[in-house]
Amino acid sequence: MNQPYFIVVLAHSLHGRLRRVHIPHQVLYVVLGLALVGCFSLAGFVSSYARMLWKVANYNSLRTEAESLRARYQKLQKVHDQTTQQLATLQLFASEVSTAFGIKQRVDGPADIAGEGRLVPTFSESLEQYNFLKSASFSRFNRTYSRAWLTNMRPSIWPVDGRLIGSFGQRSDPFSGEPRFHAGVDLGAPYAAPIRATADGIVTHAEYSAGYGKLVVVDHGGGMSTYYAHLSRIDVIDGQEIRRGETVGALGATGRVTAPHLHYEVRVGNNPVNPYSFLAKSAFAKNATKDFPF
Repeated sequence: MNQPYFIVVLAHSLHGRLRRVHIPHQVLYVVLGLALVGCFSLAGFVSSYARMLWKVANYNSLRTEAESLRARYQKLQKVHDQTTQQLATLQLFASEVSTAFGIKQRVDGPADIAGEGRLVPTFSESLEQYNFLKSASFSRFNRTYSRAWLTNMRPSIWPVDGRLIGSFGQRSDPFSGEPRFHAGVDLGAPYAAPIRATADGIVTHAEYSAGYGKLVVVDHGGGMSTYYAHLSRIDVIDGQEIRRGETVGALGATGRVTAPHLHYEVRVGNNPVNPYSFLAKSAFAKNATKDFPF
């Protein structure tokens, strides 16, 4: 049985010869199918390329927007840090003025004292306060350390016998390279060198604390506290009374550090202030900071 086919006639332009080419239907169908598949493939390739160009354009736009937002964030962070430092300085100044002149808060309100409500404590509050005042711990503290607290409650010595290697304020993060606010100063000294409390106070924190590593926090009263971070050893416990010059631990490299050193902070009202104004009063401050610009 003969199969149906197409005849293609080819004629030579010079010799006038004719040539017939028999093309079966199946071959033509295969050619058309391949052409159709090729068209779909080309359309898919063009569509994929167009989508890729669209994604690249969106990525570039998002990257530009992210860089703009990062620059705005860094600017706002810098303004926030400056405002926080100024607020802490003002709080410190207000505390000094109040302590120096014995300023007491007065009760604001109407002239009629009855409008102020209850002004005296209840019997249970009075009894609780009386029991605290007659307790052995308070009496011992009041007898032995009350005079020392009045003279040694402000940081006035260096926490370690070393050199200043990192300043307070904006600096480049040693891990990411991004600008970052440094809330204290870094002091370099031999590993395991003793770390001393810079003023009288009460230990409020003596344990590991994330990026600070082994951390000791001493509360000096009046909203002032000092931080001693990256310690290799902690020699105090929470609630312990400590005097200026007593050891709180040893220098180390715990937490988020690249080398052993002491991270030292001074905070007023939980806001970091530049510790250099306190360090500069120490006897060996000049030698310890002579190679460091301020």
